[in-house]
Amino acid sequence: MTEHGDADRRSPDPHAPGHDMVAQTKRELAHRDRDAGPVKRASWLPGPGQGFGVTFAQIFRKVTTEEYPEVPKVTKPRYHGRHVLNRHPDGLEKCVGCELCAWACPADAIYVEGGDNTEDARYSPGERYGRVYQINYLRCIFCGLCIEACPTRSLTMSNEYELADDDRQRLIYTKDQLMAPLLPGMEAPPHPMRLGDSEQAYYVDVPARAARTAADATPGGPAPSVPTAETAQAGAPLNTDTGRFLGEKSDFEGSGAR
Repeated sequence: MTEHGDADRRSPDPHAPGHDMVAQTKRELAHRDRDAGPVKRASWLPGPGQGFGVTFAQIFRKVTTEEYPEVPKVTKPRYHGRHVLNRHPDGLEKCVGCELCAWACPADAIYVEGGDNTEDARYSPGERYGRVYQINYLRCIFCGLCIEACPTRSLTMSNEYELADDDRQRLIYTKDQLMAPLLPGMEAPPHPMRLGDSEQAYYVDVPARAARTAADATPGGPAPSVPTAETAQAGAPLNTDTGRFLGEKSDFEGSGAR
């Protein structure tokens, strides 16, 4: 039995003979009511005045008005926007159809089907390429986990954020909509490998030459020109990631889920 300073607040043994549980509960409630008192306010202002104080404090602050869409908002350089499927400097696709981006997506928004390259129809330097590539922007949460999972840096995210539409079908983007545009000097696949005879020329040799060129660049000098197949072989920088896209939106092809 727990002892208290007040006899009314004792907790007797409920199994004791003659114990009245109802009477004990009434005593405890009565003692609680005696201890309860009005809550003291920390401010001398009345309740309504204290609430309107928050409103009055905001009246004199400077108002920030976004003139959108007349003046588009400038995003941060690493903003997570619409996806881009990048190309090599000769126009071949960087995507090898490994489906790692689809497995990494927590929202199950990416659908990939790989295809085999042949000598007559080559779309990427590797054995396989992304034959079907779809992103369901009704599900995408723009977390960027797919970007981290891509082993060839084929998939990147641009600064494009105007994706709203009133048609659910048009929010499922296909490969044609996600592919980066052909820059000067690029050739639309399929075509043979122009930068070398093996995958090493694309994934080891060419990036190494680009790194050396970037290291030797003069600080504050002019930006490099658009890379082509010829300049890539000579060691020009190879940043073909872009935020622009090709063509108009095409109809939905196939399933939008894995």
